[in-house]
Amino acid sequence: MSIWSRIAQALSALASGEPLARLFERLRTPPERSVAFTIAVIALGAKMAKADGQVTRDEVRAFREVFQIPPGEEANAARVFNLARQDVAGFEEYARRVRAMFGAGDPVLRDLMEGLFHIAVADGDYHPEEAEFLSRVASIFELGPREFRAMRARFVRDADADPYDVLDVDPDAPMPEIRSAWRRLVRETHPDRMIARGVPEEGVKLAEARLIAINRAWEEISGSDRAA
Repeated sequence: MSIWSRIAQALSALASGEPLARLFERLRTPPERSVAFTIAVIALGAKMAKADGQVTRDEVRAFREVFQIPPGEEANAARVFNLARQDVAGFEEYARRVRAMFGAGDPVLRDLMEGLFHIAVADGDYHPEEAEFLSRVASIFELGPREFRAMRARFVRDADADPYDVLDVDPDAPMPEIRSAWRRLVRETHPDRMIARGVPEEGVKLAEARLIAINRAWEEISGSDRAA
């Protein structure tokens, strides 16, 4: 039985009244764990699109760019999406379920946050409700304020990027420490690592934009007076 067939079964259980918490508890071990994660990711993406009160075609397109759906499984994915996008209620529970599957700082959580930002700005606007939604999910994922601000600056127009936020270092950190942080982020953001994690093509493009921001931040700091 394919993962998407198992997802369809899980959806039927939800539709029949099984509580979300009980469903995820039942799916917490492999291979069912991948079913729970896929449901949670699609639901978060759908609820992100609904956060400002309406789901636009641009947001649906952005969702499909970031969260790759295999050919022939669109109907099952659509069932999850349509169920979740009815309203934003319960998005925190989905976020907690995703967070429970990974350790703090896991790159998968960062990939997911970038995908949600991509959906949020797809319609050309960054609504206050979307900002609140993303801030809450970032908190549940245990992403620090500095990393969240740096991510927001890459996606939201008129949001200035602080180079120290981008590299997740304190402004008074020693240069060797800042250089080490820059090198670590470059390694973690390399497209080959993204592909190895199963990130779809559009997600890899988001990582490429992150890498540009990382290198630009290092150039700004290393070229400043304090680096002399």
